[in-house]
Amino acid sequence: MAEINKKILKHLAELARIEIDPKKEDKFLADFKSILGHFEELANLDTSGVVPMTGGTSLENITREDDFNENEDQGKGVEGFPESKDGYLKVPPVFE
Repeated sequence: MAEINKKILKHLAELARIEIDPKKEDKFLADFKSILGHFEELANLDTSGVVPMTGGTSLENITREDDFNENEDQGKGVEGFPESKDGYLKVPPVFE
């Protein structure tokens, strides 16, 4: 992992559109190094025996199969609607 320095710190501050007080640069630099140190610790852990986790649970969605009866459901477009005119569906007015 690349070592963070003042040049990188200033670049990150520009990207985040924040101003860092020059007096506090050393503290920010130390804080960033500490944070990156924690990530280096995590990167060095042996996770070969750990089962990957997706979503935090082992529950699965329970869905039903689509129930489609070709004889009942097909061909009920405009003809199956209560009112139609010239191929358009006629609905009650929304605004009066």
